[in-house]
Amino acid sequence: MKKIINYKPTGFLGCLLIGILLQFYYKIWSYNFWYLVSVLCCLIILLFVLKQRKRKILFTSTSFLIFIFWGISSIYIQNPKNHKNYFLKNKKNNSTLIVSVTDVLKTNVYYDKYIVNVTQTDLIKTQGKLLLNIKKDSTRKKLNIDQQLFLKPILKEITPALNPHQFSYKNHLAKQHIYQQIFTETKNYVILKENNTSLFGVLARYRNKIQDSLKKHNFTKDEFSVINALLLGQRQEISKNLLNNYVKAGAIHILAISGLHIGIVLLFLSWLFYPITKLKHGTALKTILIICILWVFAFITGLSASVVRAVTMFTFIAIGNSLKRGKNTKHSLITSAFILLLINPMFLFDVGFQLSYLAVFSIVYTEPIISSIWRPKYIILNKIWKLFTVSIAAQIGILPLSLFYFHQFPGLFLLSNIIIIPFLGVILFCGIIVILLALFNYLPKTVVIVYNQIIKWMNTIVIWISEQEAFLFTKISLSIFMMVALYVFFITAFKFVINRKAKQLIHLLISIVLIQLVLIYESDNTNNKKEFIVFHKNKASIIGKRSGDQFLIEHNLDTLSINEKLITSYEIGENISAIIKNQNSLIQQFNKENILIIDSLGVYKLKGVKNPIIILQSSPKVNLNRVITLLEPKEIIADGSNYKSYINTWRETCKKQKTPFYYTGKNGAYIFK
Repeated sequence: MKKIINYKPTGFLGCLLIGILLQFYYKIWSYNFWYLVSVLCCLIILLFVLKQRKRKILFTSTSFLIFIFWGISSIYIQNPKNHKNYFLKNKKNNSTLIVSVTDVLKTNVYYDKYIVNVTQTDLIKTQGKLLLNIKKDSTRKKLNIDQQLFLKPILKEITPALNPHQFSYKNHLAKQHIYQQIFTETKNYVILKENNTSLFGVLARYRNKIQDSLKKHNFTKDEFSVINALLLGQRQEISKNLLNNYVKAGAIHILAISGLHIGIVLLFLSWLFYPITKLKHGTALKTILIICILWVFAFITGLSASVVRAVTMFTFIAIGNSLKRGKNTKHSLITSAFILLLINPMFLFDVGFQLSYLAVFSIVYTEPIISSIWRPKYIILNKIWKLFTVSIAAQIGILPLSLFYFHQFPGLFLLSNIIIIPFLGVILFCGIIVILLALFNYLPKTVVIVYNQIIKWMNTIVIWISEQEAFLFTKISLSIFMMVALYVFFITAFKFVINRKAKQLIHLLISIVLIQLVLIYESDNTNNKKEFIVFHKNKASIIGKRSGDQFLIEHNLDTLSINEKLITSYEIGENISAIIKNQNSLIQQFNKENILIIDSLGVYKLKGVKNPIIILQSSPKVNLNRVITLLEPKEIIADGSNYKSYINTWRETCKKQKTPFYYTGKNGAYIFK
């Protein structure tokens, strides 16, 4: 650990992280950027004035400040919204756009989805990304990367998460600097002739050529989608059921090209090119060949973020190995992370980036300790034991973070990894041969049958493991504070295992106390929280009443369909369980406030009800002017069960009557505390 702390790039990486986080969350640039620049300039001037000893200290401090500044400025500069040629700054109400397709996304039931770059607004060259939704049309081919469209769009904001603790697709896209979307049809745009071809367009066409070559052979649908994911980095064609099976089996990382895949390729290439090391300068030649092949693989798969991260990481590991510094893999990891974040600071907020580096760091630190417990004599046992220890080490590193993000733990992850990883190695290497043979139109039918069967066996194993529901632990709630406390515990525990001294024991005990303090704090928050929530659900009404750890759900859904994600998300986020019942009470009380529900029956003339909060459900046919005059409500809330035409009418009525109006379809769930 001391070697890592004393390694200079570690300090630089830490400062870079500080700068990135400051700008991302607090927008430092917007109010004291020039102050920061002036401080840096003063420090640099002082370097030339001070004596040698003091100059060295100041030089180190200035270096750290420069990387903090780099993190701040890179986040600001890479966001197109902060530039004058951002398309929204140049767009008028009747403006036309020319957009270029940069990425093809997975389709949904109604729309084909693309990421596009706005290259021109009217006659002005611009930049900025959009989410393009094109209504499905069986008579037209899907768009390809680099294709340019001319259209006159109506821009819409990307819908935020409308219920508490739900996944926010808006935030996810915002981290890619995408803030608006377009819904259109094929008749509303014109495809322009392609003048410019980008590197990504060339790579996409090459992948399409490979896919067309493979489609000529009789690969089954699921097996072909796995080939697409593993060898070409394209997951769009994987069915939802197969994807869910991989998630439940704890093997979803198999389907996304990442450090695992690149690590296997690196090991194979190291073994394949080992004879070269016998030559003069053979080690350097071997390293160059390996790095070139890894980057060729990255280019073929389209230079996706996960592949670039993994290849960069293992490029530095390969260089470290060639310099006889294989034992210092930690330095290679620090350096690769530092360089990646220098180039693209938004990688930091990518879950894949976080999981990849935590997994590899954990393997480097903890795997040797775990594997030392037993030394098998037989080669086969030793290989199985190695797979076991590496899987355990990786899981230790990512466990708190994966629970924080995904709220589930696949109990059979060890079985998945021990069985599937050997399959993965075979599929990767045989797949490269299959692709080459297919491109040259010399792929024997026997090879297709055998390769298809290998993938089918892997899918079958994954499906069987996913069906063992008793070993899949779901709805696990873990806050960010508990996640940090668990990492502190893991680090101190392993340090105590390595050096069993009083100092390490004290650190371990402090980490345990920290976990207890977090538990007490969160328990106190849970017990003191009270909320009345009108959730947003299309064509349905769901109301939640929270008092401490008691959470009552009232609804008008079919009892068979009440297992709604919005309820599950709230339960997990708040670490409570819901009691569910059919809605039956029209008048309710919460924190001494009367809440009146007016449903399709339109009943609102109730004795003793004055100044209530009104909830409109199931499009009641009432005269809202009369309701407001009679009851004088404090606020009127309309949920997702109402017709949108009614919503617009009610909004105008409330505006005229000066009564606050709240629609969950626009503003999200109504939360009264």
